[in-house]
Parts: sequence; C-alpha cells; structure tokens
Amino acid sequence: MTFDDFERASHEAFEEIPEEYREGIAGLRVLPEVHSHPSLPDVFTMGECVTEAYPSSFDGPETVQSVIILYHGSFGRIAARDPEFEWMEQIWETLVHELQHHLESLAGEDDLEEVDYAMNEDFKRSQGERFDPWYYQYGHDLGGGAYDVEGRYFLEIEWKPDARPKSIDFEWEDRRFRVPFPAEPGDVHFVEIWRLPDDAAVDLVLLKRQGMRSKLRRALKRDRVSVTQSRADGVHLG
Repeated sequence: MTFDDFERASHEAFEEIPEEYREGIAGLRVLPEVHSHPSLPDVFTMGECVTEAYPSSFDGPETVQSVIILYHGSFGRIAARDPEFEWMEQIWETLVHELQHHLESLAGEDDLEEVDYAMNEDFKRSQGERFDPWYYQYGHDLGGGAYDVEGRYFLEIEWKPDARPKSIDFEWEDRRFRVPFPAEPGDVHFVEIWRLPDDAAVDLVLLKRQGMRSKLRRALKRDRVSVTQSRADGVHLG
C-alpha cells in the first residue's frame, strides 16, 4: 500500500471510531518513517500514542490530550515478510491498541504501578486464580505485539476463527520455532513455551480475531472474554 493510500485509509478508519472513544485525542498523524526498537532492530513499532497533560483553564485537574501516530514504513517492513499481512486490519488493530494507551493515560496510571499490577496478575495466573487477561500489556511495550514484564516476554499472535491453523510459528532471538495450535483456544489463550535458548521465559498470547466494535469494547475492558492456557515445547525449525 502506498503512503498516500495508507494515509487516506488510516484517517478514514480513525473517523469511523465513535466520538466517545476519541475523547481527549487531538488527532491522528501518519508518518512515512520506519520506527524500529532501539535494542531490537527486527521489531518495528507500527504506532504510538503521544500523551501530554495540560492545566485546566478552570483551575481544575489537568486535562489529558493525545496524538496517535502511525508509521507507514513499519507497516511496509512487516508486510514485506508476511505474505498474509492485511493492511486494513492492521491499521484497525494499531489504532485500537494506541487508543487503549490513551484511555490508560486518562485513568492516570503510573508506569511503576503498571509493572506492579502486571506482576501481581502474573502471580495470580501462576496460582490458578482469576486474572486480567490483558495484564501483560501493562509491562514494557517492545512494539509489534511484544511485551516485557520483568524479564518474561509475551508475543501476541492473532488467528482467524474461520481458518484455525494446525500450528503456530514464531520468532525468538532470530530463530523460528513452532508449537501446535491448542485444542481449546478460547478468545485469549496463553501458551507457555518450554525449551527455548537460555531457558527464556516466553508466552505466546493467541488472540481470536475480533471485529472493530469488539476491539473497541475490549480496549475499554467492557467485554468478558474466555481465557485458556497450555504449555508446549518450542520446536526449532532450523
């Protein structure tokens, strides 16, 4: 998709988001750059939510405004290595993801508190208790659907309900691995990966593909989702 087509499609998608979900968002910027992670050059940031707080003119609490940024170059790099890359769906996915960051900023959540929250929810999960299925997103966002929660890594992978795969391939430290697709994936499924180099702690988070409205509700945490888990050995593909 050319930059002009990408810019037009991104703004059209942004305008389709209901106004109540865009409260406090000053606008959308579409840039041609490739935005790669500073320490993980093969991980590309597709979008950002840049948020600032401004004093209220009524001597009240600060107001929060955000600008969502999409990077056409990053989309292009990812599309070049994924023959099934769907531009419009990824535009929507990125917009909703950055919208969630904005909503968290409105809630005044602190970075350190977010990490503590993620660690607490991870402990609940390990103890078999109910937990927030999106807790890992409160960790450090590495871009491209990858998150770091104090040395435990989470890799988001979306799958289509009408085309359930037999296996899932993923990359870790420039090597490709494969695990079988779980029998009961639910809406969100955590696969704890075993036998990775250096005993790395990695979870795949398999997300059932949702429509735009469902993603918006999910971003606002108003939807209940079915959550399942499994473990699997990562088979190196060579």
